Amino acid sequence: MDDLQPQIQALIENAPNDKATRQTVETIAPILREFAGRLKHPQYYILQTLSRSWVMTTLSSRREPTVRKNVLYGFPTLKDAAADPNTAKNPQIMAIPTPVTHILFQLLALKSLDSIIFFDTPGSLKQGVEIQRQEFQARIQAHLQESQGIVVDPNANIG
Repeated sequence: MDDLQPQIQALIENAPNDKATRQTVETIAPILREFAGRLKHPQYYILQTLSRSWVMTTLSSRREPTVRKNVLYGFPTLKDAAADPNTAKNPQIMAIPTPVTHILFQLLALKSLDSIIFFDTPGSLKQGVEIQRQEFQARIQAHLQESQGIVVDPNANIG
């Protein structure tokens, strides 16, 4: 994938104006690159409302209907995003191109988000790459422990 450093730098520059947040973004940059490296595109289209809230979809298990999870879809092209049923049904929803590292960073911020599913093949929305919040957070916590000798409660939420 293309160099992700400009995306990481934009995250750092747009972080809240406190040293700790910026240092955290710099520290977790290798993890953002690692997870972005699993994907084929430097940016994906994310569905948003006119108020700029990201559109999440709640999925339930066919075997266990009470088991649900909230997912966010990342589409490889604007055409693919426009084909999503959420877009077709609602003129209040638009697709915004978003850098992949910025999407991944939202796994830390959006507490109700369980996974992001990235569709890598334009024109095919049948199979995607799922990045689970739990796996992402666990990897970040392990990295923080390795890089700074910090002891982090594995049950604590970061972000």
